[in-house]
Amino acid sequence: MTQPLDSVRIIDLTSVVMGPFATQLLGDLGADIIKVEPPDGDILRNIAPMRHPGMGHIFLHHNRNKRSIVLDLKKPDGLTALHKLLKTADVLIYNVRPQAMKRLKLSYEEVAAVNPQIIYVGAYGFGQRGPYAAQPAYDDLIQGMSAMPALFHEAGAAKPRYAPLAIADRITGLAAVNAVTTALFARSRNGKGQAVEVPMFETVTQMVLADHMGGHTFQPPEGPYGYARMLAPDRAPYQTSDGYMCVLIYNDKHWRAFFKLIGREDMFTSDPRFGSHEARSRNIAEVYAFAAEQLKQRTTAEWDQLLRAADIPAAPMKTVSDLLDDPHLAKTGFFMETDHPSEGRLREMTMASHWSDAGPMPHRPAPRLGEHSAEILREAGYDAAAIKNLAAAGVTRLT
Repeated sequence: MTQPLDSVRIIDLTSVVMGPFATQLLGDLGADIIKVEPPDGDILRNIAPMRHPGMGHIFLHHNRNKRSIVLDLKKPDGLTALHKLLKTADVLIYNVRPQAMKRLKLSYEEVAAVNPQIIYVGAYGFGQRGPYAAQPAYDDLIQGMSAMPALFHEAGAAKPRYAPLAIADRITGLAAVNAVTTALFARSRNGKGQAVEVPMFETVTQMVLADHMGGHTFQPPEGPYGYARMLAPDRAPYQTSDGYMCVLIYNDKHWRAFFKLIGREDMFTSDPRFGSHEARSRNIAEVYAFAAEQLKQRTTAEWDQLLRAADIPAAPMKTVSDLLDDPHLAKTGFFMETDHPSEGRLREMTMASHWSDAGPMPHRPAPRLGEHSAEILREAGYDAAAIKNLAAAGVTRLT
């Protein structure tokens, strides 16, 4: 049994989170990911905690199923070596600004001259047709520019804040995976390579406005922007008498059942705020506030039993610690423990998707810096003496 992306070779010029997250997903699906790193390595290697320098925890979670080669692309011999790798590649993916790629003589036109069938994917801050084109971009900046912190504030947070995960990086990383696989599919039909742009700002803004364009969807506007349900101050885990509970009382069936649980069956027909989905959507802040007051009356365990019996969607709020011991994740094999050759015993997450016609997920541990430099250069046609000379000149690094 093969993997979906077996025989696909990807030259990975990405770093930090967005690009490495995307290329790990592609590597998990069987692609040969050649991670090209500068002499000082991907900066993500240096985020603690870690057991050994250059092997930080987040790096380990984003770089399995890759081979690491060090190439100083600012040196002519480094660029020549990369060109040799590009001749056998299907995809080049990068996440620096296009201006930097041009300075390195790695624009699409220059790369396509080496390999006309290459899929050239740039995942970076902003679309190149707008005034923000040359601006730097990181997850925090893109969250802020796409209105996420402002939405937290409007929903009741004491002040604007970023989501406590690199959500803009990961959303754009998933979009980059989609771009790579779709472009490969297109090439299988027409035989042509192409350049694909995956801008963070536009990708995340599309997600935000799909919920929050609101009345401005219509021209002229039919009301304010914003999805009122998402912005309701009480759209949060409900406080119970001894903890918190996640509950979504959503459709008519759910609300009838909930009113029965609290002994207020008359409210569905007597209170105009609750009698239809449209009415609830127009009064959602009051609807959620009502539910919040009711949930305070019983314990989490009591609500869990009652809500499940009534077929109302509910779940206890979990912490990160809870996830590590979650029985469902344990049963589905979501976590695995592996032995890394330098980092020892590690807990990893497996691929979330399951494929009926594929073998087990490949597993190559996250590489040490330059761990595969010699191996990859040999594949590109360099002999032992040439590889030694490249290392002596600081073009590559041998581990």
